[in-house]
Amino acid sequence: MPETTKPPMSRLMRLSLKAVDWATDATRRADGTLNRRALSLLDPRVPAFSSPCRGVSSRDVVLDPAIRLRARLFHPAPGRAEGVGVGAGRLPVIVFFHGGGFAFLSAASAAYDAVCRRIARYASAAVLSVDYRRAPEHRCPAAYDDGIAALRFLDDPKKHPADVPLDASRCFLAGDSAGGNIAHHVTRRYAADTPTFRNVRLAGLVAIQPFFGGEERTDSELRLDGAPIVTTSRTDWMWRAFLPPGADRTHEAANFASPAASAGIDSPSFPPVLLAIGGYDPLQDWQRRYGEMLRGKGKDVRVLEYPNAIHAFYVFPEFDDGRDLMIRMADFIAES
Repeated sequence: MPETTKPPMSRLMRLSLKAVDWATDATRRADGTLNRRALSLLDPRVPAFSSPCRGVSSRDVVLDPAIRLRARLFHPAPGRAEGVGVGAGRLPVIVFFHGGGFAFLSAASAAYDAVCRRIARYASAAVLSVDYRRAPEHRCPAAYDDGIAALRFLDDPKKHPADVPLDASRCFLAGDSAGGNIAHHVTRRYAADTPTFRNVRLAGLVAIQPFFGGEERTDSELRLDGAPIVTTSRTDWMWRAFLPPGADRTHEAANFASPAASAGIDSPSFPPVLLAIGGYDPLQDWQRRYGEMLRGKGKDVRVLEYPNAIHAFYVFPEFDDGRDLMIRMADFIAES
């Protein structure tokens, strides 16, 4: 492995990342299918906690019973948040989409349960973590449809838990990796169809190392192939599993520069964006191009650069940059 793919970290952390890589490679098959049974053993679901855990309570809610779409709702207990103080008013809502290459992990995975708990605590916000349908069983656009279903759920106050004061007029979309891709496409769908929403108003989009791509190999993909979490062989498999049959990475889901991917972006309802990029992430060139594309359309884009960060760095508590990202997210939400 080239030295440029080795960011500073402890030996234990390297072993942990190798275990993650092994689990990903051991459960994906060459024919594009996934061994869900083995994956469920390697990634067991953790329960929600109705009583506060580290200052945050959680519960599972049904977004759309027709397709068994669920989400995990996190909300800080009064006086326990680390960001802006929790008052008597309603909580802003962060609709969150987990990473995992569109195919792996879930809203109940231990890592993402902990991440959403931290986000809720730091941002003094409710976090609705969508357990969207995953590829390859459910290809594009199923995950995007599920994101819109989450917004429709929030748009109807009668569906909100009575004891959690949600403010749908201060709604944010957020996600990392594949979840960042989903958050972007759900945002532009919302922006293209804003008049059909009565109560939901998007105030911001948080794209954490979003997963985009194209048919070409960028410099960072070539230079950092073999870095933790992301390799070209894994991303190639993930795109094949997610994109519609016969589509390549010129498809709008992968390529944000595709003409078909522009709908909604020019709308004034497309909100400001907070974009996080890691210096050891092979996908960073696509992420910078994404930010440049949005700026070229006159959008407000704030870029956070973490030179020593690997892909999905903020999921792992060992990396100090993760705490900085939480603080920046909290500031972004408080200012929006």
